[in-house]
Amino acid sequence: MPSLKAIRTRITSVKNTRKITRAMKLVSTAKLRRAQEALISARPYSQAISRVVSELSAVAGSEAHELFVERPMAKAAVVVMTSDRGQAGAFNANVTKAVERYAANELSSASEVSLRIIGRKGNQYFSRRQTTITSYDGAPTGVTALEVARETANRIIADFTSGKVDRVFVVYNEFKSAISQTTRVKQILPVVPEVIGKPAAPTTKDPHAAAATAEQPADYTYEPSKEALLSRLVPLYVQIQLYSASLESITAFFAAQMTAMDAATKNAGDMISRLTLQYNRARQASITKELSEIVGGAEALKG
Repeated sequence: MPSLKAIRTRITSVKNTRKITRAMKLVSTAKLRRAQEALISARPYSQAISRVVSELSAVAGSEAHELFVERPMAKAAVVVMTSDRGQAGAFNANVTKAVERYAANELSSASEVSLRIIGRKGNQYFSRRQTTITSYDGAPTGVTALEVARETANRIIADFTSGKVDRVFVVYNEFKSAISQTTRVKQILPVVPEVIGKPAAPTTKDPHAAAATAEQPADYTYEPSKEALLSRLVPLYVQIQLYSASLESITAFFAAQMTAMDAATKNAGDMISRLTLQYNRARQASITKELSEIVGGAEALKG
């Protein structure tokens, strides 16, 4: 059985650790609130530009812009979004495992899979493995998220247009709630139109006219021109997709860290209770032993 001094030292150490985890939980809670506000503010803009690009790509066709063109997947690139710090449960492990799983299954037909890593934890993980790392950047913050998204978007667009890669995906943790995050794999390039909603039912009774209406969606009037509009809008769409993924990852990290630190604080409290009980039992045993020795010595003197 450990000595009383060793148990007291252990209790003091665990109490100090609990103070740290409690403080980290409070800090994560405050940062989560700010990150969540930024995410909620950016979501309408991201959804709006996704809707516009989806409608334009559906009408203009894949030949309207070079980022719409689909090629056979010979080479693929994956943008991996992790954090610079740990102490957030399985936050980073979920992303790295999802990348390995997706590369082994869906990207198995590609001759080469390269990684553009954002976040120190992801770089540490894949640097120790046989992977092709094209670039590495630190994890984004609320201040640097837009700049990181812009630089990454320029890099992957240059790779795609030059033919270095045929598909570009991003893997990140999507924020659902303070206790729930979902790891998502999303295709960035080529740009795939998102399903906006089901088209309205035709009112005409003529089936041939209805089929012609369904097959020929209404085009738009472009100003200044279709090429000029798409050349500005489509790269911006790619940038906003990465920016939205960065905000999701930042918010999910603080939520995961808050949950992990809350669990660590509770576990430290339980450990302190167990150690206190062990200390009381050891102290009682020590007192009982001392009393037995005193009584035994008194009896010996009488005899």
